[in-house]
Amino acid sequence: MKSALKDLLDKRYKISTQLYLSIGAAASLTVIASVVAWVSFGFVGEVQNRVNEGTVPFLASAFGIAQESTALVAAAPRLAAVVNPDILDQIATEVAKDQEAFETALAALIRQEGNEEISLRIKKLGDVLIENLNAIKRLVLQRFDLTDLRDTLQLQLTWVRKELNNVMVPAIDDQLFYAMTGYSKIGEAPVAREKHFSEEGFNLYRYIAGLRSDATIATQLLATAFSVSDAAQLEPLRERFEATARGIRRRMNALGNVPVRAALEPLFDQMIELSIGEDGGFNLRTRELELERKQGELLAFHESQEAKILAATETLVSTARKSAKQATQDSAQAISTGSNILLALSAISFVGAVLIGWLFIGRVLSRRLGRLSDRMRRMADGDLEEKVDIGGQDEVAEMAAALEIFRRHALEVQRLNLVEKLAEEIKGKNEELESALGDLEKAQDQIVMREKLAALGELTAGVAHEIRNPLNFIKNFSEVSEELMEELMEELEKMAGPGGNGQENGQEPQEDKEEKKQDEEDPIELITEIGEDLTGNLQRIREHGERANNIVESMLQMGRGSGEAQPTNINTLLDEHARLAYHSARATDPNFNLTLDWDLDPDMVECEVIPQDLGRVFLNMVSNACYATHEKRQKVAAAEDAPRYDPTLKLATRCKPDGIEVRIRDNGSGMPPEVVEKIFNPFFTTKPTDKGTGLGLSLSSDIIRQHGGNIRVETEPDEFTEMIVELPR
Repeated sequence: MKSALKDLLDKRYKISTQLYLSIGAAASLTVIASVVAWVSFGFVGEVQNRVNEGTVPFLASAFGIAQESTALVAAAPRLAAVVNPDILDQIATEVAKDQEAFETALAALIRQEGNEEISLRIKKLGDVLIENLNAIKRLVLQRFDLTDLRDTLQLQLTWVRKELNNVMVPAIDDQLFYAMTGYSKIGEAPVAREKHFSEEGFNLYRYIAGLRSDATIATQLLATAFSVSDAAQLEPLRERFEATARGIRRRMNALGNVPVRAALEPLFDQMIELSIGEDGGFNLRTRELELERKQGELLAFHESQEAKILAATETLVSTARKSAKQATQDSAQAISTGSNILLALSAISFVGAVLIGWLFIGRVLSRRLGRLSDRMRRMADGDLEEKVDIGGQDEVAEMAAALEIFRRHALEVQRLNLVEKLAEEIKGKNEELESALGDLEKAQDQIVMREKLAALGELTAGVAHEIRNPLNFIKNFSEVSEELMEELMEELEKMAGPGGNGQENGQEPQEDKEEKKQDEEDPIELITEIGEDLTGNLQRIREHGERANNIVESMLQMGRGSGEAQPTNINTLLDEHARLAYHSARATDPNFNLTLDWDLDPDMVECEVIPQDLGRVFLNMVSNACYATHEKRQKVAAAEDAPRYDPTLKLATRCKPDGIEVRIRDNGSGMPPEVVEKIFNPFFTTKPTDKGTGLGLSLSSDIIRQHGGNIRVETEPDEFTEMIVELPR
């Protein structure tokens, strides 16, 4: 008991105890303020509930009814303006949704107490609007039916008019021709003049022409009837049409029993029936005008109902505003009272906080913490010799004791100098590594250049052999050309020499004359043949000279490096560099042998490539193929009872719609899958150290990617390897 009491007395010096007391006082004031706020907020909540449960739903219902009634009013012109049944169904669906929303808002308003009279009045007005919309929809459907009937009627009238023209126009022409000439049919003899050039003949022509004119007038009257917009204008048109119809019947009777009457009479009857019959055009237009009149009356009535609904909803909104205003005033009063009480409590809390801060925090806590902070700064500056002593029994004293322990341990932190030295050594090592990395990159560049020079060195023998062939051709054809020139000069001397094969006395036997004649013909033919041979030899000399020049130029361009992209024939580029690689391998090893199988696309187009770079790719691939086939041939030759092996390299090109494909396939030793995955990696090679650097395929892959293409490999161990190069056109 005494021990517990002693601990309790000791705790009175603790900062925590003093803070608890201060916070307890502040908390008491906060609780009092919370109670006041709770009471005030409770009153405000009651007012708010009254607003939320009464005024706000009432306002929402009133505005909802006003909004939905406006939507129903606006739906009437939309329905009336519809010209397509599909659009009518769409608008009808939207109107149904507006109607449902209106009924929902009206039901919510009816549930509100004290508004039964206005709600019932709005309900009656809404029912009238909905019924009016249904009536407008029915009129629109009737208008669609009348429109379909009118379209059908117009099609029938067009057909009748066309048939009338087909009958009347030839009849008018035939009757006029008969009245003037007497011919009724082609090939028959004309009738007498007194018979065809008579009043009866001209009357028949006049009646048929009058019928055509009446048909045109009737058609125009009916077209005008379809375009009038007033029923009063329709009746005069009907009367004129009926008068025209009577005139048509009189002229039909005046025609008598002529054949054309039998063709015209049913067509005119059909036209009259389609125009003034029970379902004719005039009656149809009368019904359309009547329907438009009813629709206009419904739209006007619809607009008049809108004003009544708006007036009713305005009354609702006004009532709701008054209720909301009263509730707002009550809420403001409650908030003002609570605010005054909370302001007083806040002032008391502020005075208490000032006292706590000045007496306890300022005079007791801050001063001792300042001393502790100053000692910590001096320790940070390196003063670790002075002992930390703040005094007291609270948490600040405990922090001072902990700082003293830290001071003692900090003396040993000086050992970190060793760590700093180690860090400097590591930094130096990093610099050495960076320098070594730079040297490695330079060495890599040198290796690439050395590989390129080695490839050029290997090509030298092949290029020399390849150049020797055209030079031998040049030499041989030059020697032959010299011999031909000597023969030509001899023949020319013979032709220019005196006497030839003649006798001294100037008389020649018959046999000598024939031989002389034969000799005179032979030199000309011989000179012609020699000239042709010389021309051919010179052409071959030029071709082989150009070939040798191209080979040297290609080698020089390869040595110079990349050039500019230019239109290039892939077949020619592949042929040149494949032969260079082949002769290079032949020059390196006289026992090397390989069969080149060409399958080049004859329709190959030129592509924009860098010839030097792409030629280097083909050269690397063919060189690898030569090495693989030669290696396999040596293994097969060393083995006993091995099957016959013929090294073969197939080179194929294909021109495709989306690009160009080059395939280089050898029947060498092939590659396993683990090797295929690495062949394009820099410095990876399956050749001995002195025969390959592992950069050929890596550089080839980079070149093809720069051209926008790709390389892929198909291989089978001990069977074949096929390199496939795909380039964009």
